[in-house]
Amino acid sequence: MAQQLPSTPFLAIDLPVLEANIERVAAWADERGLALRPHVKTHKSPEIAHRQVDAGAQGLTVATLGEAEVFAQSGFDDLLIAYPLWLDDARRERLRRLAVEADVRVGFDSVEAAARLVGLGVTGMLEVDSGHHRSGVAPERAGEVVAAAVAAGLDVVGVFTFPGHSYAPDGREAAAADEARALRTAADALTAAGVAPRVISGGSTPSLAATGEGLNESRPGVYVFNDAQQWELGACTPEQIALTCHATVVSHAGGRLVLDAGSKVLGADRAPWASGFGRLLDHPDARLVILSEHHAVADLGGADLPPLGSIVRVVPNHACNAVNLVDEYAVFDDGALVGTWGVAARGMNA
Repeated sequence: MAQQLPSTPFLAIDLPVLEANIERVAAWADERGLALRPHVKTHKSPEIAHRQVDAGAQGLTVATLGEAEVFAQSGFDDLLIAYPLWLDDARRERLRRLAVEADVRVGFDSVEAAARLVGLGVTGMLEVDSGHHRSGVAPERAGEVVAAAVAAGLDVVGVFTFPGHSYAPDGREAAAADEARALRTAADALTAAGVAPRVISGGSTPSLAATGEGLNESRPGVYVFNDAQQWELGACTPEQIALTCHATVVSHAGGRLVLDAGSKVLGADRAPWASGFGRLLDHPDARLVILSEHHAVADLGGADLPPLGSIVRVVPNHACNAVNLVDEYAVFDDGALVGTWGVAARGMNA
């Protein structure tokens, strides 16, 4: 007996597409001799992470201590917190407990932050800036910072970066080249300082195909679902989009579709280069032109409008933000609802 569909709006996973995405990127990493450590802030789901590890992922990447705790409790014992944590007393104790359950690497980009990691049973990873200009030290300073961290008592296993400037039209290949150059410079600086880098880690979904030489680990995240940003950047095809929001057509006002999915389920991200607030998977020329809390307005460019009461599949601009707005996914296989998965690490921002 078919399961009853939840009320719209809801986030839905196309299971065969999800599994194909996981297998494709696992094969990509294997062909290049790269350890795959996917970033699970995209999906926040142990069910999906188990599939990634079963397909060959060495471990998981998380953004926060809270995410690390959730995935450790779900049986994952090889975790990188790819963030320059600043530990207060409460976080120090949480991290100490976490290190009993799992092998934990923690990002840092200052000697002061590294010193606070000493004695907690974790290892360190120095973050370097490869062009995104967010966090991370300049690559040529990597040796001096790591040498000081080691002198303070921290076991530093390597360096990592995030080429976030790959999220730009025509920027994917350049960002991958910047990433490889920055990591090579940083790794050489560590070696010159007497610290052999065991892990040289990079990766983003847009720059994945152009990943350069010198890395031995990759940490893409969004590839598991893909989204409207990846579609517009050319990092995926519509057939590779595994996450959509199912929304009901509630109005044809103004000759456009008005849907019952707004920013409270889709997220409000819109990059300056994005062509809309999201897209419709089954209407590739359509764009979301207005987004408010509980309304999304789609312009179909003169095409016939789906009837009132029908359900359409909306592709969020940024899958990670949409995921953090819901408690569960509806999982579909060959068009049939087969179950629900919880978003276990939702809201784990600290």
